[in-house]
Amino acid sequence: MTTRGANVYRCQECGFASPKPGTCPDCRRTGNNWVQLVEERPAASRASRRANVAAARPRTLKEISMEPDDRVRTGIGELDRVLGGGVVRGSLVLIGGDPGVGKSTLLLQAARALAQAAPPVLYVTAEESAAQVKMRAERLGVAGDGLLLWPENDLSVVQAHLDDVKPRALIIDSIQTVFLPDLESAPGSVAQVRECGARLMTLAKGRGLATFLVGHVTKEGALAGPRVLEHLVDTVLYFEGERHHSYRVLRAVKNRFGSTNEIGVFEMAEGGLVEVKNPSGFFLAERPREAPGSVVVSSLEGTRPVLLELQALVAQASIGTPRRTVLGADYNRVCLLLAVLEKRAGVPLGSQDVYVNVAGGGRVTEPAADLGIVVAAASSYMDRVVPSDVLVVGEVGLTGEVRAVAGLELRLREAAALGFRRAIVPQSNVLEPTKVSLDIRGVATVGDALTALLG
Repeated sequence: MTTRGANVYRCQECGFASPKPGTCPDCRRTGNNWVQLVEERPAASRASRRANVAAARPRTLKEISMEPDDRVRTGIGELDRVLGGGVVRGSLVLIGGDPGVGKSTLLLQAARALAQAAPPVLYVTAEESAAQVKMRAERLGVAGDGLLLWPENDLSVVQAHLDDVKPRALIIDSIQTVFLPDLESAPGSVAQVRECGARLMTLAKGRGLATFLVGHVTKEGALAGPRVLEHLVDTVLYFEGERHHSYRVLRAVKNRFGSTNEIGVFEMAEGGLVEVKNPSGFFLAERPREAPGSVVVSSLEGTRPVLLELQALVAQASIGTPRRTVLGADYNRVCLLLAVLEKRAGVPLGSQDVYVNVAGGGRVTEPAADLGIVVAAASSYMDRVVPSDVLVVGEVGLTGEVRAVAGLELRLREAAALGFRRAIVPQSNVLEPTKVSLDIRGVATVGDALTALLG
């Protein structure tokens, strides 16, 4: 008895089949002791991995033509921004995120727009029933004949019916719940996820089929399954958001067709995900006025500047070892900046608890926010208010110097549009010509910045 999907060893004399290599026992009984079993691989496996011979022919760059409609707009501007201007035909896009963050909601809304622009769209739901998806579609106002819903988790069945459906886009929700019956392992295992990903990649490239995959994440927030899955796909998107906040951020960590620095911002409402056209105003909507420890910084996400409020609270430590708590920023970098503030600016924080938070559940990772963190901590310690109409931008070095940042004019233009009137920037950036109507002051050291803002 052979194993399903396993290799078979067959005798070329009598046709005896065995799951293990060796000699043929039937031929041994007739006196022929040395008839070896020859390995045979399943024909279906070979066919499934077969590449498109016509497309594999070497061609020069001049022979390769691109259609003018290679990119299709999803109808969701924030998603198109992250994808690099729209979804590319034949691309394989993997979207991961925490449970309940809105991955299926986002793809269902994108499927509605794609069904209008390039019908039909096949939505394969392997986790939910058709009735469950229909309930969500009615809540989101999704309707139309161009969107086909199929509750199926056998990927070989889906592949067999693609010629009948002829979809222009395919959505698999999720890659951890579909399986190939040729493999003995359970759905979601490393072997199943790897083989299903490879099969879908072959389908996407061979048919020019734009394919979206929903991926589960681990407790650490990384995509579950083998790392090779992220290498197979063209684009990896993370859908992030705090459960207690209504905003969601779509971030690209890999994109073969665009930048990996762009982000898309959404707000979860009753009718689904709503695009946030002005993320800066969204994050600064509840900013307190005349509060010590509050500083506005600018984070550049690709070509989009986002203004964020940094808050710091410095209090006398109640135990021997002072606490350092950081939310929304890198913990080690904040500790480094606090050490620079104490050593270079003389602010004694060795006996103080320091809490740093990016208000609104935002996140800042680039060094341009260094000066804002330093000023916020000093403002809270001195109990002095940083003027609410000032933007603070700059990278801080270990010697206390303030270094130049990239994209300063984009940051300043966004601040001017939101009513800011002044900006503290690195001295070396002041030499750059700018047409922004802001009162710009350059600082060379951390001490200069504290003097300019806190006296």
